[in-house]
Amino acid sequence: MRKVPFFFLLFSLNLLGQVPHCGFDFTSYLVVKANEEGKSDNIPDLKITLVNEKGEEVINENNKFSWKFGNQPLMFTRNHLISKPNEPDKWFFPYAGDTYLLSVTNTFPAEEFYIKIQDTKGKFNDQVVQLQTFNMYILCSSENERQARTFGPRTNNPIEVVLLKNNK
Repeated sequence: MRKVPFFFLLFSLNLLGQVPHCGFDFTSYLVVKANEEGKSDNIPDLKITLVNEKGEEVINENNKFSWKFGNQPLMFTRNHLISKPNEPDKWFFPYAGDTYLLSVTNTFPAEEFYIKIQDTKGKFNDQVVQLQTFNMYILCSSENERQARTFGPRTNNPIEVVLLKNNK
């Protein structure tokens, strides 16, 4: 009977040394805000794809770059508006607002990739933008605190892209 309280004592002491984990510990997001020159509204109906230096779509082989969409091309999706009519805008990912998102692993090598932005309606020219590490949204506070102690550009900045109208 003495073993049971001893076990709980050891278990509770072990918990004191552990850092609580965030639900997003192994996930970051790339966030794209694409607008027309002189306007702030995000352009709807864009196809935004992760590509390599040759412009080829990146396939998420065995979930190497993202925990979602294994063995498929990595494509951005629009943040979901979850507010009801006649309410202020509320977004599924509130930190990102009206943007396009892609979930990636925290070990994602952003500098090795580009995003290709295409307007599905043909109103704007296609654009390719190289990614940087500071483009990643790191969601857990412990990682943000670690990054805040370093020099250089900060994380959690959207990729701001200004699209030019197609002159055709």
